[in-house]
Amino acid sequence: MAGQRTYEYTLRDAKGKVIKGRIEANNESAVATRLKSMGVAPMSIAEVQNTGLQREITIPGFSKKITMKDLSIMARQLATMISAGLSLLRALSILAEQTDNPELAKILNLVRGDIETGLSFSDALGQHKATFPPIMLNMVRAGEIGGFLDQVLVSVAENFESEVRLRSKIKSAMTYPVVVFCIAILAVVGMLLFIVPVFEKMFADLGGALPAPTQFLVFLSGSMKFVLPPLVVALIIGSAWWSKHKNDDGVRAKLDPIKLKIPVFGGLFRKVAVARFTRNFGTMLHAGVPILQALDIVGETSGNVVIANAIKDVQASVRQGLPLTDPLAKHPVFPPMVVQMMAVGEDTGALDTMLEKIAEFYDQEVESTTEQLTSLIEPLMILVLGILIGGMIIALYMPIFSIFELIG
Repeated sequence: MAGQRTYEYTLRDAKGKVIKGRIEANNESAVATRLKSMGVAPMSIAEVQNTGLQREITIPGFSKKITMKDLSIMARQLATMISAGLSLLRALSILAEQTDNPELAKILNLVRGDIETGLSFSDALGQHKATFPPIMLNMVRAGEIGGFLDQVLVSVAENFESEVRLRSKIKSAMTYPVVVFCIAILAVVGMLLFIVPVFEKMFADLGGALPAPTQFLVFLSGSMKFVLPPLVVALIIGSAWWSKHKNDDGVRAKLDPIKLKIPVFGGLFRKVAVARFTRNFGTMLHAGVPILQALDIVGETSGNVVIANAIKDVQASVRQGLPLTDPLAKHPVFPPMVVQMMAVGEDTGALDTMLEKIAEFYDQEVESTTEQLTSLIEPLMILVLGILIGGMIIALYMPIFSIFELIG
């Protein structure tokens, strides 16, 4: 994304006085348009060339990212200001000034500059597809065409808020087991590196044969010094590769079906995918987005290749004039209840309402499932941690039981 440039302008006010100033915009045309909207005509406009010391320094990976929560707050505030009668340009200026996210403020200023040059709001947002999801772009476009932009922005905000709540529920379910697992790994590695060698030296001084569990622990401790460095390097390389390629089509095509079949967590992933699909699809239909275009977008935003492939079958069915729900029944990822409720909504002409009810139901199911998983995982993780640490301690103290025999 290209940042805004700084331009220096010269103009003459109503009293004939020459005034100079600076303004940030995408190009000279945007500067001229903005000055003319203020009732003044510029005499000259020139770009200010920043030196290396004047440029903003940004460290990759440390700049504040634009989250789904930031977008939901932006959409709701923008809808409120537009419904109150503020112009779109004025509303964008206010949002850019009051947002706590400097990256979002920069984007909003760029969007405002594009609108001043003659682009529509949806086209201006489309210049920053890495920031604004496709569902938002298409809904805003539908709102512009239909003349109900404020209502569409409220729908966008509600959709994003539901997505934020869904993600927080998943994180809350996964945080505890992940933390306990990391603590267990660190504890085991720490004991192998620092505690077992002390006992090993003591056992060597005493002499005698060590029990099999203790010998295995000593072997692991000696191997850890050689295995740990390449293992850490491999984990770093693997993490970097995963962060770069986790969204690749080939990777997702292999992993997404496996995610739905994982014991315990597979059902949760399935409910999350169905909730996301029905909520996005219903929101777009309610906003007036054409059904084929909506299906194309929700296929991209479903977050699971299995559902995306099922939606392709639905698109082919709709293009042929066939019912929407017939292809869904062929895909096991969609429960029969979902298919039947969508069929009723399609027959009654209230598909968007029915999809919203399905999304609400599965949001509640996700919350219930996460609570059950949390209550189940907590004692299991404590048991695993106890077995690991307790087993190592027992293996270390087994030779001590016969220490007096060795001394004698």
